[in-house]
Amino acid sequence: MNHETRAWPALWSLMIGFFMILVDSTIVAVAIPAIMQGLDADINQVIWVNSSYLLAFAVPLLITGRLGDRLGPKNIYLVGLVVFTLASAWCGLSGTVGMLIIARVVQGLGASMINPQTMTMITRLFPPQQRGTAMGVWGAAAGVATLVGPLLGGVLIDLIGWEWIFFVNVPVGVVALVMGMKLLPDLPRHSHSFDWLGVVLSAVGLSLVVFGIQEGQGYDWGTIVGPISVWLLIVVGVLVLIGFVLWQRFNRDEPLVPLGLFRDRNFGLANLAMLAMGFVVASQVLPLMIYFQDVLGLNPTRAALVLLPMAVISGVLSPVVGRMVDVVNPKYFAATGFALIAIALTWYAFMITPTTPVWLLLLPAVLLGLANAGVWSALSVSATRNLSPGQAGAGSGVYNTTRQIGSVLGSAAIAAMMQVRIQANFPAGSGAGAGAAEGAGAGLPDVLLAPFATALGQSLLLPAVVVLLGFVCSLFLAKPTVTTDWTSGAAAQDEQLAGAPRHRARD
Repeated sequence: MNHETRAWPALWSLMIGFFMILVDSTIVAVAIPAIMQGLDADINQVIWVNSSYLLAFAVPLLITGRLGDRLGPKNIYLVGLVVFTLASAWCGLSGTVGMLIIARVVQGLGASMINPQTMTMITRLFPPQQRGTAMGVWGAAAGVATLVGPLLGGVLIDLIGWEWIFFVNVPVGVVALVMGMKLLPDLPRHSHSFDWLGVVLSAVGLSLVVFGIQEGQGYDWGTIVGPISVWLLIVVGVLVLIGFVLWQRFNRDEPLVPLGLFRDRNFGLANLAMLAMGFVVASQVLPLMIYFQDVLGLNPTRAALVLLPMAVISGVLSPVVGRMVDVVNPKYFAATGFALIAIALTWYAFMITPTTPVWLLLLPAVLLGLANAGVWSALSVSATRNLSPGQAGAGSGVYNTTRQIGSVLGSAAIAAMMQVRIQANFPAGSGAGAGAAEGAGAGLPDVLLAPFATALGQSLLLPAVVVLLGFVCSLFLAKPTVTTDWTSGAAAQDEQLAGAPRHRARD
């Protein structure tokens, strides 16, 4: 079997698992009112249902990418599918919001094993001159998943209940597992040591920052207990993350994040840009879905359909852009995409009112579809094209971690932003501001719908500003060059996949 014949079936197999875990990053947004009612939870608790998944997804990515190098990306991918599928069933069976949050943590751990292996195998199976096309498929899956999550969630909630947004993963996970076992090749392995101190520092630092941002408004940005305040948690978290970076710099063994990867300009810039993209993807859906349902009164399915143009356009154009970035500098697509996101979110921010016609809300969604098609594959190609096979696990782990950290921060930040703007826009002395912040607008009297919509619109200005980081980084991306490292590495992989004795080699 030649290289191309083996690579494409493997890619389609990987996309099923990859698509499934990304859908679960956004599917909870449309289910928030239903979960709040079904589990008697407030808005902050339900947001933790999503944030806990994103946090458990993000923190282990660096080490699961290395595990794929050491134990084989196929093996870690399949184990991740099993964990994710079983945890999905657990989520659907949860009877309290606390149990649901715990199950989502386990689900996120499974996702962290799946995600880096998809990018690693694309990087190792496809030569640089074909990688843009493959990344176009990867980008299409990522872009479409941002809407399929809310759309599928809306249909399931309306027909059979919120629990089925998790139960639906079970048959999909089984199909992905069977296809993965049959179609994914056993790639050569690379021996790695594990930086456990780095894992602890990154986990503690990120958790403190996320908790402080998301829970800050609940504690009025003051004291949590004793001398511990919200700001102290955030500052300590940032200091721990700085310590993590310094440890990676001076670790003489094998750091969790090989900082040498960032010597490649494109890798560093693409990671910063993807940090912004992850932030935007996680933060834009929540205010919109609450607005569509609690202000306009749409049911979950119709609310998700308002964003349908985004998914359709992104799904159609992403593979096209993927082929084009093989020959054209990806920065033109990425920069244009980020600019369109900023325009679309600002447009939404100033147009959403209790009386805005639904058809008018479709127009910014068109811009978001064009933007997603331009950003995903362009950044992925820029980040990975110069990586050798031995760097694939570490590089894809860092890249996916960056995106997930952006998602975690975006989820926490938009929750805090919404609470701040809701309380600022509600009439002084009405006593409704805090209640609306907790209740997500459900059952608000008509007189409060306008300030509630205004607050949600103002919240969207946060991701509209953050996305400018991605725009600036994209402007400085250079056209990737084909390296000779991949060719020799690919030849060695082909020999081993054809039946030559397997051996371990250090990077």
